[in-house]
Amino acid sequence: MSTGSNPALLGEAEQPTGPARLTARSVQDARERLTYKSDTRPEFDYELLLMFVKNELSASLAIPLLAVIVALASMFWAPANELILWLSTVLVSKGILLALCREFTKRPRGEVNILQWRSKLMAAEFLYGVTWAGVAFISIGSNDHSAHMFLFACMTVVIAMRMMFASTVMPIVYAGTIPMTVALVLRFALLDTPFYWAMAAMAVGVHMYFVFLMKGLNTTVLTMLEYRAEKELLITELEQAKSISDEARRRAESANIAKSRFLATMSHELRTPLNAVLGFSEVMKAEILGPHSVPTYKEYAKDIHESGQHLLNLINEILDLSRIEAGRYELQEEAVTLADVVEDCTRLQKLRAEKKGLKIIQNFQEGLPQIWADERAIRQVCLNLLSNAIKFTPSDGTISLTIGTTESGGQYLSVNDTGPGIPEDEIPRVLKSFGQGSLAHETAEGGTGLGLPIVMGLVELHGGTFDIKSKLRQGTLVTITLPRERVMQALPRLSEPGEAQSEEHSAEGQGAWRERHNTRHAQRNIA
Repeated sequence: MSTGSNPALLGEAEQPTGPARLTARSVQDARERLTYKSDTRPEFDYELLLMFVKNELSASLAIPLLAVIVALASMFWAPANELILWLSTVLVSKGILLALCREFTKRPRGEVNILQWRSKLMAAEFLYGVTWAGVAFISIGSNDHSAHMFLFACMTVVIAMRMMFASTVMPIVYAGTIPMTVALVLRFALLDTPFYWAMAAMAVGVHMYFVFLMKGLNTTVLTMLEYRAEKELLITELEQAKSISDEARRRAESANIAKSRFLATMSHELRTPLNAVLGFSEVMKAEILGPHSVPTYKEYAKDIHESGQHLLNLINEILDLSRIEAGRYELQEEAVTLADVVEDCTRLQKLRAEKKGLKIIQNFQEGLPQIWADERAIRQVCLNLLSNAIKFTPSDGTISLTIGTTESGGQYLSVNDTGPGIPEDEIPRVLKSFGQGSLAHETAEGGTGLGLPIVMGLVELHGGTFDIKSKLRQGTLVTITLPRERVMQALPRLSEPGEAQSEEHSAEGQGAWRERHNTRHAQRNIA
């Protein structure tokens, strides 16, 4: 059965799976929390309620202990039975609030109904505030100013503490503190004196000031949560980008492995018929089995042979570049004289240079030590550079080959030609695989664009550096540098065992002669 017409199945197939899905979901949640803009900030309601609950649980004994102290201090002017009843209601209401807070922390976030739990906590906080407000109506003598001042101070402290604990949820702040302030105002208003009316007004003013402070604190908490959400969003986006890059790297590695297998297979499949083409075309070109009846056939055989050689060289270059990029090019290192390799390459390319009327100048520093390198790779580097210089240098031009020592103790080879040069903005292009400069492409022979990338790869395998400088219509200078670690330094000659022994005896003999001479000289001085 075909599923191509089912949109649901297509949607499921396109969705990410595993860690990628979780990361994408985290990014989506964080973005929704940040893009929801309102005064109540419902996207942070759970965090705000959780902060209130943690504040209550962390200070579960502070305000009950304060209630006990208030009850004990009030016994000097209030009936003990009323204080015990009031203290009992305060402790019971506090227990109800703490039980709700513990229940809230036990529930997973996904199962919490924010509106329902906020209503429960507001009701518990309101009950707690009402029980605390009851202390304002305990029988206190109307003329006992110290009792009234004590009551005002205690209620102000409790209101301030309740606001601090509930500052993350302003409705809970109002539910818990307004009953206490109202009770305090009614208590002072019933005393019916201007002084206590002023105290009642002061209680209202203090409450309003505390509310103003708590709103600022609430805004600060919301800002902190926003910053935390932005940080989480950034982290999740980084994780998402990392997962995408890991997936891309895995696909690139798989593609690279597939490319290597393809090239390995194709190289075998192409070289076998190419060998036959090259062999038979060589026989036909040389007319080994007899002359051609039509002279044109000989020219065709020559063209076939040259085309086969070109194709074989292209295959070899692609395979070399593939091995270098895959890190599978193994160096067969040995002691190599750089000047000898360059001279051999110059001898091989001399005929091509003479056909174009080019002059090759060699400037080799004498007495250079050998280098530890792969001779085949160094030879390929030199041939590629020299072949490019001959290819792109016009007739009657000059190619300079220079070998010398670097300041750090390494060795370098530079190839400088008087060709058309490369525009500065095209240099990065010619250093890429199959890349060629526009001007060189128009004026020179055809090429594959793999020579310089192969040179760069082989030089880097030796730990060296590749540098190219070119000016338009003035020529190109290519320099490869091999590090000092590749240069083989001559060790001092080791002495033969007999030589070492004779030198030791000679040194001992000279020491004994000096000792006897000094002894005789001292005896003559004494005499």
